[in-house]
Amino acid sequence: MKAIISGKDEAASSLRWRLASLSLPVLLASLGTSIANVALPNLAEAFNATFQEAQWIVLAYLLAVTTLIVSVGRLGDITGRRRLLLAGIFLFTLASGLCGIAPTLWLLIVARALQGLGAAVMMALTMAFVGETFPKAKTGSAIGLLGTMSAIGTALGPSLGGVLIAGLGWRAIFFVNVPLGILALLLAWRYLPGDRKGLNVDRVGFDAIGSLLLALTLAAYALAMTLGRGRFGQLNMSLLMLTAAGIGSFVFAEARVKSPLLRLAMFRNLDLSASLVMSLLVSTVMMATLVVGPFYLARGLGLDAALVGFVMSVGPLVAALTAVPAGRLADRFGAQRITSIGLLGMAAGAGTLSLLPTMFGIPGYLAPLVILTSSYALFQTANNTAVMSDVSPEQRGTISGMLNLSRNLGLITGASVMGAVFSIASAATDITTAPPEAVATGMRITFAVAAALIVVALAISAGTYRWTVRKRELAA
Repeated sequence: MKAIISGKDEAASSLRWRLASLSLPVLLASLGTSIANVALPNLAEAFNATFQEAQWIVLAYLLAVTTLIVSVGRLGDITGRRRLLLAGIFLFTLASGLCGIAPTLWLLIVARALQGLGAAVMMALTMAFVGETFPKAKTGSAIGLLGTMSAIGTALGPSLGGVLIAGLGWRAIFFVNVPLGILALLLAWRYLPGDRKGLNVDRVGFDAIGSLLLALTLAAYALAMTLGRGRFGQLNMSLLMLTAAGIGSFVFAEARVKSPLLRLAMFRNLDLSASLVMSLLVSTVMMATLVVGPFYLARGLGLDAALVGFVMSVGPLVAALTAVPAGRLADRFGAQRITSIGLLGMAAGAGTLSLLPTMFGIPGYLAPLVILTSSYALFQTANNTAVMSDVSPEQRGTISGMLNLSRNLGLITGASVMGAVFSIASAATDITTAPPEAVATGMRITFAVAAALIVVALAISAGTYRWTVRKRELAA
């Protein structure tokens, strides 16, 4: 009896260490996304660069993650996830050190792109590892903890970056990743299971052409959405046309290659396609809180920078506190049900966020924000759990990469589209000098549009549920 109890304790301890081994890379990847933003003014001054040039420090990381995350997920399926994850953590750590010693702006940008490649590996493969290392009954809880670590990294970035810059200078925001990266590498090497033999015997090889076409297409779209600060000029339209051509070329190539990067037949799976679309819509809405929120708090409510920062930190904090309970709820009551509850809460949060702040000020902003972000954590955890619980072992890296990609594309789209909606609704040529009444109007209309997008996601969820029930009835 004691031996059985001891064995259970040892197994539980092993799972905890594996979860720690996956959580730290997620924290580092999200920290890498958010910590550099606060340093842009310092970096522009240090390198005697324009603010637009300094923005490439952030954009290089974002582009690397967005364009490569599906490809590295697929590569993990083919070559082995453990060895590729170890390589990704090593590259992220090395690139962080290179960022810290970069003597010129453009070398820093190149190092940030390498750091983004390492982050793409970590983002894609940590979630893929969950299905491989945890029982199905605990999948939601594990994914929930990864979501918590991602939210903590996002929330911690600006404040930690500010402290490090004030005390040690801008190079410290990159050097801080080095000891954390070494720890993550040691934990992953020690506790993650080795790659299983014979898992990918049916794989002919890596689809280099498809990967290149997808990367170029995603890069064109990301640049179209980020260049010009939401104002679509000739360059943006040209990039969107390149994106459309790239999609056509990618589909044409994938239909003819023997071992495609993405099997087009997988999109016939309604559950997967619906999950990806809902993730994109929800991420688009969440980006509105980051794009519109600071302007409304500063211009509409007249808060100083410190109070704006405090109010803005509430959202990531709530998401971090909600993600683990959300995973347990998904395990207990079913991921599909919790997904729908999360979307209902988001619709309520976005709807009230368009109304209450103008009536009740800061409390009227915070209450809907708490509803919106906690519901987002419910949706994101349950949606990822629903997808990753049923995916076949040889596709876990690819599908995990696609889930992360849909989220990133939603954030990129939200930054541009929701920012444009806010600007147009405010009827201001320069939102930074717009009167408070115009900013309040823009806020109301933007989050009314956000609520409408969540209603669309709800309709997709309901339609998918009815289709699933009908399929089960026919099968019976």
